[in-house]
Amino acid sequence: MHVVHGSAPPIHLLERLTRALTYRELLLNLVRKELRVRYKDSVLGFTWSMLNPILYLAVFYVVFNVFLTGGIPYFPVFMLSGLLPWTLFATSLSTGAGSVVANGPLLKKVSFPREVLPLASVGGGLFHFFLQMLVLFAFLLVFRYPFVSEFLVLVPVAIFVEILLVAAFAILLSALTVYLRDIQHFIELALLAWFWMTPIIYPVALVADKLNPRGWFGFYLINPITPIIMSFQRAFYNRISPRNESGVTRVLLDLPMSWYLQRLAYVAVFALVLLVVAQLVFARLEGNFAEEL
Repeated sequence: MHVVHGSAPPIHLLERLTRALTYRELLLNLVRKELRVRYKDSVLGFTWSMLNPILYLAVFYVVFNVFLTGGIPYFPVFMLSGLLPWTLFATSLSTGAGSVVANGPLLKKVSFPREVLPLASVGGGLFHFFLQMLVLFAFLLVFRYPFVSEFLVLVPVAIFVEILLVAAFAILLSALTVYLRDIQHFIELALLAWFWMTPIIYPVALVADKLNPRGWFGFYLINPITPIIMSFQRAFYNRISPRNESGVTRVLLDLPMSWYLQRLAYVAVFALVLLVVAQLVFARLEGNFAEEL
């Protein structure tokens, strides 16, 4: 690992952001490149992104509607409404962290804002996310699931906040990974633990029942991705206590729209602070990227 000596030049965050925005055409081209590389020589191409949630829906529909009927009603909708935003977060984070290292030869040939590389990974993840959302919408419409409500307003807000959050993480980790390659392996383990700390396959109401008496549920909500997942579940699953063959099952929390918007605002503030920190770290470290790569 190369240690940077001497004083670094002054960092002007607004100037860096403006410069990165002027390279939006390069950003789009890098997103296209990532998509082409991922599906190179593939017959089905982008269809593979949609087959994953389709398989989830088919398996969960059969398992929980035919065999395990005493669990969460309409479990495929519950599961997928939380799994899709999580997949966007996890995929963008892991690919974004290794984006600078993966594009080492490009860094040595062309001058451009290096932050564009992790942002392109986020853009690629967002593209796949929207394809997978089409599968969820198709399922909801075909099976006439009553998801239309005022809480759908939460979806674009949650997507925007998630993009801010994952972009900040990707920029920060992409710079650190150049010097510490073990970070990419750590991310795999961290995401595994993070997945189970997020209410994706289990109901958040169950967590609240267990932790609220001890006053610990507030600590559970510190997880920045949790309010985003909860917002998607409230928008699409939209059932507080549905009835199954065993009786009533508490799944979501009966909270007003203002609660979700407030929590998303907290995550947005955290993401913006993290984005500033990420830009500072990236600007300090990028001077020696070429030497390390």
